[in-house]
Amino acid sequence: MTSIQKLHDQVSAATSAGTGQPGRALTFLLAAGAGLSVASLYYSQPMLGILAADIGASSRAIGFVPTLTQLGYALGILLLAPLGDRHDRRAIILLKSVLLVLALLACSLAPSLACLLAASLAIGLTATVAQDIVPAAASLAHEQRRGKVVGTVMTGLLMGILLSRVVSGLVAEHWGWRSMFMLAAAGVALIGVSAWRWLPKFAPTTTLPYRQLLVSLWDLLRRHANLRQAALAQGLLSMGFSAFWSTLAVMLHAAPFHLGSAAAGAFGLAGAAGALAAPMAGHLADRRGPAVVARLGAGLTALSFAAMCLAPMLSLAAQLWLLGIGTIGFDLGVQASLIAHQTIVYGIEPGARSRLNAVLFVSIFIGMAAGAVCGSLLLAQWGWLAVTAVAALLALAALAVRMGRWK
Repeated sequence: MTSIQKLHDQVSAATSAGTGQPGRALTFLLAAGAGLSVASLYYSQPMLGILAADIGASSRAIGFVPTLTQLGYALGILLLAPLGDRHDRRAIILLKSVLLVLALLACSLAPSLACLLAASLAIGLTATVAQDIVPAAASLAHEQRRGKVVGTVMTGLLMGILLSRVVSGLVAEHWGWRSMFMLAAAGVALIGVSAWRWLPKFAPTTTLPYRQLLVSLWDLLRRHANLRQAALAQGLLSMGFSAFWSTLAVMLHAAPFHLGSAAAGAFGLAGAAGALAAPMAGHLADRRGPAVVARLGAGLTALSFAAMCLAPMLSLAAQLWLLGIGTIGFDLGVQASLIAHQTIVYGIEPGARSRLNAVLFVSIFIGMAAGAVCGSLLLAQWGWLAVTAVAALLALAALAVRMGRWK
């Protein structure tokens, strides 16, 4: 039997959603698809200094590139992700993959800041294909193994987020920022072809018209306290996460470090170490309960950001070491909380997983967009210490939300 036939048999066996476990090859395809698509949101961050110089934009104006990308992602999750309950997720994944390739190519060819901003918004809208892939994985997994499967696919997604900064920093420094977007388009195109060949079809779980489908998001949020708690806590963590990553390259580029985009991207390697723990977080959520994992993640995030506030007391070399260690800690904390919150949310109403996922991730990426703006303003007005201090306070607020009882 050929490897293609084996993969086809795994897909067929897993298609009866929730009755088994996706095979390793299919799980890898889903993880790679989630990672490469969501990575498109973050390629620009380590390249902001190069982008600003090449296009002739100020440091404040170029900060709108990641902001519009995150806002586009939040809008896409709100307006497009719920369609996964109404239509075949496979068809949606294929269509969005094509559109994402076109958006990335448009970004690579952008002649001005205005064109770059428009293309960045389009990337955000279409990169929501990742939020169709994750519910697809949850639907294919048995309830008792859902945390582990979601954790594995989220490892791919999170590695895409973190390694995107490493890759883009290196590519931009050696071959230019336009080459990075072209390379990203090729990667997404490969995933789209693989999904067309091997991803199974998914039966719709609702017949609600589009307008009612969107209205039902508010109804789900109103009816489920667990959803409200998960959305708020993860949104707060995401604000601190984004404030850090959206300002790191600018901070390292300036005095006293004077480091290039490759150095900023290299911090993604530290964060990637935390992402590797996502399957363990999912396994722990299956065994000990996701609420426990969510609290542990928020606490670790707060501790890691608080430790970074000690950086001004250290030498430059020691500050870089502290940043690296703190990055591992807060990435692990944010990602563990995310896996736990997804496990909670996906178990609320199996027939509404795309909409539940949409509510959770709208909150997350509103937090991301707010964090990018907040981080830029804090860095400009009060410096890097203010960024890390506010990120620590946001994580403590998320922990307080997780410790409270919601009705």
